[in-house]
Amino acid sequence: MDALRPALVSLRLSVSASRTAPRPLSRCLHLSASRCATPHPHPSVPGPPPKSPAPAASDSLERIARKRRQAELLKSAQELKASPSKPRYALQKRFWKDVSVKETPDGFHVFLDSRPVRTPSKGILTVPLSKHQLATAIALEWDLVVSAQQALKTEYIPMTSLTSRALDIVAADTSSNTKLRQDIITMLMRYLSTDTLLCWAPEKNLHDPSQSTSLRQLQQRISEPILSYLTTHVWPGVVFTPILQPDSILPVAQSDMTLDVVRGWLSGLPAFELAGLERAVLAGKSLLVGARLVHEWGEAFAQSRLQSGAIDATGDGARFGIEEAAEACSTEVSWQTGQWGEVEDTHDVEKEDMRRQFGSALILVSGDGS
Repeated sequence: MDALRPALVSLRLSVSASRTAPRPLSRCLHLSASRCATPHPHPSVPGPPPKSPAPAASDSLERIARKRRQAELLKSAQELKASPSKPRYALQKRFWKDVSVKETPDGFHVFLDSRPVRTPSKGILTVPLSKHQLATAIALEWDLVVSAQQALKTEYIPMTSLTSRALDIVAADTSSNTKLRQDIITMLMRYLSTDTLLCWAPEKNLHDPSQSTSLRQLQQRISEPILSYLTTHVWPGVVFTPILQPDSILPVAQSDMTLDVVRGWLSGLPAFELAGLERAVLAGKSLLVGARLVHEWGEAFAQSRLQSGAIDATGDGARFGIEEAAEACSTEVSWQTGQWGEVEDTHDVEKEDMRRQFGSALILVSGDGS
């Protein structure tokens, strides 16, 4: 008993020490017993490890043939997606060899071999005799088409589609169907309420760099000659109000007299001038710039330009053309890209497309009399 006494004393001291010792701040919340993974021995595989996979050697001609097969499959899939109702390769090649322009008593006809070019309404595309450059432009774009499938897209034949639009207006006016003309006039008058030529930037803008000429002053300087020409030779006495004031972003509407005069002028436009004006307005988002361009080059206004003194009898001097119209419609874009740079494949494409649209409208309205 005496021999066990020191052991009992040490046990009591250890128990009392464990009761008085501070408890840990965190404890395990899992009450289940921990289980350790039991690794299994790897089976013994006789022999060395396998070699890494390597591509099989192929002949260069075989690779070229495989690429060609893939390209043909991709091309056939694109043609099938573009025209699923047509048989394969039906529209791959064009069915004509030569394109020619022939003069008839009714006007110029463009022939694909022996077939005349027709409008979407199945009528023969007839160009007035005074517009020989228009007939040449139509023949040129059909000569550049490489497949019949391209001929179904208006971006490949813009002059043909624009002339067809003018002929549709002629047919509607002849049959006393005013709906087409009224629809076009209504659309054009909507652009006047937000005309690009009259939407000037605010006078003070914190984000603009400090320069001697502000964007509003530049817009005003470009717009004044165009507005002066229109209010002198096209709509005498009409006053156009800037849509945005220097210290406000709320649009200002034009007067009722101005709207009535412009609407009456549009109602009396010939069919080709109206179609050209529609194309120009859609391109530049400006009715005033489109009217300036059409009045400058329109065959129907040749005599009025001479009588009003808009141009001299010799035709010398600077004229309002494609570059001037594009500059007037893209003043703010040019200002912004000059400060911050252009976006590739965006600003440059839009710039060239606008000039292409203005050029097509100019060719449509011009003629021997202009």
